[in-house]
Amino acid sequence: MDTLQQLRNELEHEYRTTQNFFRIYPEGKNDYAPHEKSMKLGHLATHIAEIFSWPGVMLETNDLDIGAGDRPQILSTPDELLTKMQEHYDKSIAALNKASEEDLNPDWALKYGDNVLASWNKYDAIRHSLNQVTHHRAQLGVYYRLNDIELPKSYGPTADLQSF
Repeated sequence: MDTLQQLRNELEHEYRTTQNFFRIYPEGKNDYAPHEKSMKLGHLATHIAEIFSWPGVMLETNDLDIGAGDRPQILSTPDELLTKMQEHYDKSIAALNKASEEDLNPDWALKYGDNVLASWNKYDAIRHSLNQVTHHRAQLGVYYRLNDIELPKSYGPTADLQSF
């Protein structure tokens, strides 16, 4: 089984699907949130774009401290989101292309300061990142739906694309 090729294929599929969501990103709605406890739309979309860097980061590091460093600048236009996601996707694909199957075995941890929030081997960490893309893109779809924005397909047609 070629695990790295499967990860590259899945990352590419999620990238292509997410492009369709970012192309229709509603400018001027960055502060929209469906509930006071929900992430704002701009933060959510920016987070999705950032997740595309995770496979590369996971392959090239042993951990990530999310309490350290700067927060990403919130992106607010389709072009900004598409450009940032492309940059992150390219770096992750390059890291997957140069990796060996053995590079998927070491442990990787997500930390907040001295607290370990989660720990996996690098393969499982990358799988988790791909799941995060799907999870947060589904949230984005709910935000779009609540703003009467027609949804593009993800894994099949949406009600917006079907005629019944």
